[in-house]
Amino acid sequence: MSVAQDIAPTQRAISVETIGMSKVFGSLNALDDVSIKVAPGSFHALLGENGAGKSTLVKCMMGFYQPSSGALVVNESEVSVPNPRAAHAHGIGMVYQHFTLVPSLTAAENLVIARADTPTIIDWKKERKALGAFLETTPFKVPLEVPVSSLSAGEKQKLEILKQLYLDQRFLILDEPTSVLIPDEADEVLGLLRGMTEAGELTILMITHKFREVTAYADDVTVLRRGRLVGSGRVKDLSVEDMSRMMIGETEIRESAARTEQTQKKLKLELAGLFAEDDEELPAIEAISLKIHEGEIFGIAGVSGNGQSELIEVLSGQRLLKDGRIFVDKKPYEPERGQMDMFKVFGFSEEPLKNVAVPRMSVAENMAFRTFDKAPISPFRGWLSPPPMRKQARELIAAYRVKTPSTEEPIENLSGGNVQRAILARELSGEVDILIVANPCFGLDFASVAEIRAQIMEQRNKGAAVLLVSEDLDEILELADTVAVMSEGRITYQSPMAETDRATIGHAMAGHH
Repeated sequence: MSVAQDIAPTQRAISVETIGMSKVFGSLNALDDVSIKVAPGSFHALLGENGAGKSTLVKCMMGFYQPSSGALVVNESEVSVPNPRAAHAHGIGMVYQHFTLVPSLTAAENLVIARADTPTIIDWKKERKALGAFLETTPFKVPLEVPVSSLSAGEKQKLEILKQLYLDQRFLILDEPTSVLIPDEADEVLGLLRGMTEAGELTILMITHKFREVTAYADDVTVLRRGRLVGSGRVKDLSVEDMSRMMIGETEIRESAARTEQTQKKLKLELAGLFAEDDEELPAIEAISLKIHEGEIFGIAGVSGNGQSELIEVLSGQRLLKDGRIFVDKKPYEPERGQMDMFKVFGFSEEPLKNVAVPRMSVAENMAFRTFDKAPISPFRGWLSPPPMRKQARELIAAYRVKTPSTEEPIENLSGGNVQRAILARELSGEVDILIVANPCFGLDFASVAEIRAQIMEQRNKGAAVLLVSEDLDEILELADTVAVMSEGRITYQSPMAETDRATIGHAMAGHH
């Protein structure tokens, strides 16, 4: 572990400190008197749930927002940062969660046009020579002469970091830098950055929700909750339990459901040679064949954009199959409402307001989508009775701990975690034989994640066959009985979870089979 004070004073890394920083938006106190100090040459993690104030804090540091009060101090001197250009002038740069590169340009072109002093007519011979010399000074290696669109996600992330180093930024803010990377790439990128902090060349402030990365790479951690600083310390002195408790406060965390041994192994859901195209009529999924049994969670891992969303759309009836068959209980199955009902097929996915809810309709109405045409809500065909619908909603709200002012609140006014709980309540309120879920905990708070994963495990323990598609490898490792990896629209690896491990799955995600 590097100790900032031990680093030679000639280091390039700079210290950045916020003093009493606050930011008010109307009636919302998004940031409330936050003081953090990131020592030069340290790797500092910033933790907190959605809405904790992490993004607001770094946007104030970068000059995207002007704080309502408080100061920013760089290398012990107070500075004014009216805009991002001023932040860059003080050596502060940011690597965003989503790539900001121009895909059609080469890596070299992306680097040169990022400069504030790019000449009108570029002497490419001179620039390439200078870039070659610059790359010699960094541990990051990226092919400079190929279009960015042909680079892997790991190479793009390295190029985003290289761009900041090329612009001479010596304090880097990383916003969820590994969210689009496979485990091997994430470890490589963070390992290289860690080396640069230890050498005193760089200071890092990383926003993350992955405790594994905090414990492996960070020196110090700061935790925000509801806009306030609630804890900080040396990573080596804190357990994951300590950090998670700081993040969520005294919120009750649901214990994860114990995995029960399943004796019955009846085949429930079979996908036989599925082919489908994307919106550009190019192959999206090819020859997908899977068998999922009662009491089994079948997890599909993979980096985003490898056909997972198209597969889920096929299984939920939102995308046409080009070829192949789906069987439930060995009978042909079509994903439409009547058959979903008959075969007890349920599901939910990330961003439910976009996919499986009507934002402006009430919580009660959204919860009734499965049952609105059945008694007691519809005692006569085509006739809806609101009292039973509200009664059902009240029961589900209580059972699934959905926080809402009333059953009549438009569902779009609820927090992300509560929208997901409401949809979960609807989809799990009946008898479930097959459950199809995609990134069910995407962007949710700690307590909601624990709740949803426990509910999925409970359905499995009751005998449901569960297909879980997730980009979060930790989620797959925690829940799945069987794991498969999807790459370029195909299943490229499959194994019982007991016979594999994180590294093997990670290698398969990287395309090494």
